[in-house]
Formats: sequence, structure tokens, C-alpha cells
Amino acid sequence: MSGQFVARPEPSRATRLLPFLSWRQRVTRESLRSDLAAGLTGALLVLPQGVAFATIAGLPPEYGLYSAMIPAIVAALFGSSWHLVTGPTTAISIVVFSSVSPLAEPGTEEFIKLALTLTLLTGLFQLALGLARLGTLVNFISHTVVVGFTAGAAVLIAAAQLKNFLGLDLERGLELWETLEQVALHLRDIDPYVFTVGLVTLLSGLALRRRFKQLHMIAALVIGSLVAVALEAYEGAPGERIPTVGALSSGLPPVSLPSFSPGTMGELVVPAIVVTLLGLTEAVSISRSIALKSGQAIDGNQEFIGQGLANVVGSFFSSYAASGSFNRSGVNYAAGAKTPLAAVFSSGLLLVILLAVSPLAAYLPNAAMAGILFIVAWGLIDFHGIRGILGTSWQEGTVLLVTLVGTLISLDKGILVGIALSLIFYLYRTSRPRVISVLPDPDPEGYYFVPVDGAPECPQYKMVRIHGSLFFGAVNHVQRVLRRVDEIHPGHKHLMVAATTVNFVDIAGAEMLAQEAVRRRELGGGLYIYRMQPDVRELLSKGDYLEDIGEENLFPTKAHPIDSVYPQLDSEICRTCTAQVFPQCRVALPNGEPRDPAVARVVERASVDDELEWADDEAAPYDQVE
Repeated sequence: MSGQFVARPEPSRATRLLPFLSWRQRVTRESLRSDLAAGLTGALLVLPQGVAFATIAGLPPEYGLYSAMIPAIVAALFGSSWHLVTGPTTAISIVVFSSVSPLAEPGTEEFIKLALTLTLLTGLFQLALGLARLGTLVNFISHTVVVGFTAGAAVLIAAAQLKNFLGLDLERGLELWETLEQVALHLRDIDPYVFTVGLVTLLSGLALRRRFKQLHMIAALVIGSLVAVALEAYEGAPGERIPTVGALSSGLPPVSLPSFSPGTMGELVVPAIVVTLLGLTEAVSISRSIALKSGQAIDGNQEFIGQGLANVVGSFFSSYAASGSFNRSGVNYAAGAKTPLAAVFSSGLLLVILLAVSPLAAYLPNAAMAGILFIVAWGLIDFHGIRGILGTSWQEGTVLLVTLVGTLISLDKGILVGIALSLIFYLYRTSRPRVISVLPDPDPEGYYFVPVDGAPECPQYKMVRIHGSLFFGAVNHVQRVLRRVDEIHPGHKHLMVAATTVNFVDIAGAEMLAQEAVRRRELGGGLYIYRMQPDVRELLSKGDYLEDIGEENLFPTKAHPIDSVYPQLDSEICRTCTAQVFPQCRVALPNGEPRDPAVARVVERASVDDELEWADDEAAPYDQVE
């Protein structure tokens, strides 16, 4: 089953309202054991991550753990993926910090209230998109934009932790370049004890990452904490020299209340849109990638609803904006999870673990957390993907760099700029579909067309293939190209369009085809369309555009348009033509007059040579009309 999608049956009304009913039959005694084991692994993994992500977001450490509890349960029960684990993520955490920190001091009650309000708005937006069946919206956020944004966010994460890693007293909320400038000016003030703890944690995490992939962060934090204790004992000032995270609040996530002030919500609308898009992109892309391995079918709209409900409910239980986590979801699948109950068990076990270890956080140095966040930031940068994008397409490379730089300048707007630029390039490409000069397949039994590639063409009958849709944005370009056909060669009054790859035509495209057909008839020729898609033909028929084009000028699959068009060509031009690219040319003139056998033999010999060249060159780049 691995790597294959399972057909999704039409859901009943009950399963639409309560999606967890659709997988209840998968729950068995064996699956419960597997889910419990996977849940324990996930709980151990999220413990250091949750604290780290809350630190990035500017919130008290326990809020990262709260966000891994309630939202994970709600998303598991109301989403569509069996393996997606919802909770705090790096990218969303840094968006929360950059969006809320200008409005309130990080860590304060006001900051927390604004973060919860941002979570509520995000959840409402996600829920609305899901209920409106707009799950395909995430398809408009290109992979390149996500790679660029994530790389930029990684740089900002590392820069924000420099003060904790080096033991410097820097202001909060500095821009990237301001942070780097302040660090450069205060290099002499680096605290050697704090720096040692951070460096040991960083190196320990890197050394343990390959061998203990799931627990290397916890191990590195323990090592860093022990080093801090040893250094303070050596200094004779235990608990005073090296700043620590402080004891975590244990127990269930407390009930909270976001702000419903119109002014506050108005200030957070744009950041909420950014978090909505980013969160949904993460959740859907992660669930789909795991579904490729598990064989499950994913409902994007249901994922929107699940994520939206998770954030709406979470905002009332001290949880900040959550989304699908690639690390925890991947580990959940690899650990053998069978149903979404694994995520539910993970949340319950996390609560138990938190009760046991929350006092120990008082010994967790901020420098050790900074070292772990450096590892997290480094892992976020997709170096292989960046190299591939920059070396493949200048347009995609531009989108990547603009998104990355935009994120470094303004994180919450950087991704929006990247999305906008990506869509602009996409619209530019689709508005200029390629129009390729073609000739019939040299094989007499063939029904395809091959690129011209410098071969002789008929001086009266031009054949082209359009690669792309004929919609309002592409009409002017295609019309200009088709008109240049007879402007460059006035004899090309007859034009055939191979429309195999024209999958969509709107009203503007239909009108353009009808106008071109009328114009060519007035020139004494005609417009002919080969292999038109059924949906396109239906549109042309409903709008009466076929009356202008002519039913007789539409040729289905396995037809030879030249059979109908050849008798309409000018026999006098054909008499002196040396190209004679069609088999009919070598037999008789369009008026039926037989060819001179001697001339036909010469032309036939030359044509065979040309056909061999075309066959060898079929994979070569196409020549555009323009």
C-alpha cells in the first residue's frame, strides 16, 4: 500500500460533522499499543521543542507546551490526516513574535493576550476557508516561497538568540542589522561562562543528532545544564551567574480569554492572514507528504477545518497559534502510529511528563536553549533546495531571494511579497503560451505533428500548436502571434491550430478564435482546429462561436486535416512550389491535375531525407512563430 492513495468514499453527514467517526474502525487493541508508544515518543520530543518555540514567540516557556496539548487533540479529531501532529512551530512562533512585539513587551500579560487574540483570528480565518471549501488556496503558495521564508525565519531565529548565547544585555525587538551591529559593538562584553554553556550545548546537540535523532535535544539540554551547574559551583555563586528559564507552571492549560476589542483585532488582521496562510501551508503539505507513504487520501478542506478549530479552541486554553509539525508528524508516522489517537495520547503524556519535570526547568540555562535554537534554525534552511532553485530558473530564484530578503526586513510581510511575486511570474507565463510551428508526422500512418526545426513549410498552409490555455490574459498574445503568421508570409491564408494542449478556453478566448476564423475567410483562407478538447468544444457550441469557426473546420483525433484543406489551396502556387511537404503535393495539384512524374520523384527523394532529419530531431527545442 505504501506510496499509493486509497480512494476516499463519499463521507456521510455524520462523518462530515464528526470526522473521527471515519477512522474509528481502525482502532484495535494492537493499534492502541502502537499509538501509545508513538504518543510517548512524541511527548518526549515536544518537551524541549515546545519550550524553545515559546521562547522564540516571546511567551513564557509553558505556553509552547500548552500549544502542544489542546490544539493537537482538536486537530487530530477534526482533521483528515491519521498522522499529522499539530502544535507550535518555528515559523509561526517567529511570526507571532514579530507581529505582537511592536504592540506589547514580550512575556507580559498584554503580550500574551494579544498572542491569544492573534490565535483566535487565525483559527476563525482557517475555519472560514475550510467551511467555504477553499482548500485549494494553499496551492497558490509555491514551494519556492516557503523555502525562502523558512530560510529567512531561520536567520532571524538565530539572530534573536545571540544575546542569550553570548550573555549580552541587548534591547528586545531590534531589527536584524541592528542586532548584528550591537553584537559587534559589544564583543568585549561576552560572558565566558554563558558562552561556554551555549557552545557546549550546541556541540553536544550536533554530535548526538545522528545517533539519537529523536532525543538529541533533550540530551544536549541536560549536558548544557550540568555544565552550567558545574561552572557556577566553580565560581562559588550557584544559581546566580548564568540566567535560567525558570520553573515551568505545571498542570492543565489554564482557561484564557483573548481580546475582543475591534481596535486590537484590527491591528492583528494582517498578521493573522500571514499565520493563516503559513499554518495551512505547513499542515496540508506535511499531511500530504506523509500520505504518500501511508496510502491515505487527504481532504484539504477538512484539514482547514481541523486546524481552524484547533486554534479557536486553543486560544481559550492558553495556546498560541499552532500548525502541523513536520518533525513530530514524521516521528509519529515512523514510530508506528496507526490512528490520530497517537496525537491524543501524546498530549496526555506530555501533561504527565510536565508535572514531573517542570521544577527542573529552573536549572535550564537560557544559553542552552539558545544553542538548541541554533540547531533548529540551521535545520530549517533547505540548502539543497536553494541550490536547486537558483540553478534551475531565474524566475524561481528571484522569488526565493525576494522572499528571503523580504522576510529578513519584515517577517510578516515577506511571505506576502513572495506570494505576490510568484503569482505575477505565473500570470506572466500563462499569459504568453508558446505557439509552435509544426508539420505533420512524416509517418503516413501517424496522426501527430512534429516541430518544424528548419524543414520546408507549405507557402499557403501554416500549422501551429498552442501550449497553454486561451483565457482573457493570454488572448492578446496569441492573437498577435496568429496575425503575424500572414503578416510575415501573406500567402499563409490557411491556418491550422493543433489544440491538444489547450485545456481551457474562456469567453475571451472563444471570441478570439471566432474573430480569427472570420478574418481568415475574408482573406480567402480559413481557420482549422485539430483535436479540440471536449470541454472547449462544448463552450464554443453553447456560445454559438462554432457558427463562425465552422463545424467542418474542426478535426477529431486520428483525422488528417490536410485531406480537407488541400483542395482549397491555389494550384498555381503549388505548381511552382519546391517544398511539397504533404503526400498530396507529390501526386496532384489541388485542382486535381496530375504532377509531372519526374518532378515528383525528385521531390519525393528530398522529402525522405527531410523526414529522417525530423524524426531524429523530434526532441529538439521547438521554434516559436514569433
